[in-house]
Amino acid sequence: MSWIDEGYLISKTKYNENSIIAEFFTNFHGKCSGIIFGGSSRKIKNYLQIGNKFHLNCNNKIEGRINTFKVEILKPISPNFFDNKNKLMCISSVMSLVKILTVEAQENKKVYKDIESFLNNLDDIYWLNKYIFWELNLLKHLGYDLDIENIVSFEIINNKKKYFVKSNSTIKYVPNFLVEKNNVTDQKSLILGLKIITDYLNKSVLSINNISHPLARINFINSLD
Repeated sequence: MSWIDEGYLISKTKYNENSIIAEFFTNFHGKCSGIIFGGSSRKIKNYLQIGNKFHLNCNNKIEGRINTFKVEILKPISPNFFDNKNKLMCISSVMSLVKILTVEAQENKKVYKDIESFLNNLDDIYWLNKYIFWELNLLKHLGYDLDIENIVSFEIINNKKKYFVKSNSTIKYVPNFLVEKNNVTDQKSLILGLKIITDYLNKSVLSINNISHPLARINFINSLD
């Protein structure tokens, strides 16, 4: 079976001296992995960066065997941020979530479109705000909608609305932008938003599926403090 598609590089691991096994999230074929022969060569490895967009020519002569890829770079993403550690770590976080949460060879155009939209706007002033909503949309597309606006209550303190979630004897405050879908740059509110998603991700998605929290996402969030 052969096919042609485009996709973003999720991960790569060394296969032998000259080749690598690469994993992509594609437009029409979802998450797919395969061997890139010569992928360790200087000519190819320089642009095989996580998050870059590629034209993919996939071939699998024998059903059940691993795919082989021939790749051409379509759009470099990561090299645009080599001088920005946080954004590079953000790209890794995006791809680590896609890797662990999506199903092999299952098309999901909504997920693909959201990946593309976010990576194409990573130099936006509200990039971290947009990343948080990218995570929420990813969870929603995969059937894990947090549905924040329908679970919060609010109170008025000093003429300002404060959102919170109450369970048993504990109260957790929720930053306004998560509920009101606003763009903000306040680092404290953004980090709080990420931690709320972290709690939900751990309790409602990862632990019940026996999946470890992706290290790339942990490192990214820690880098923001």
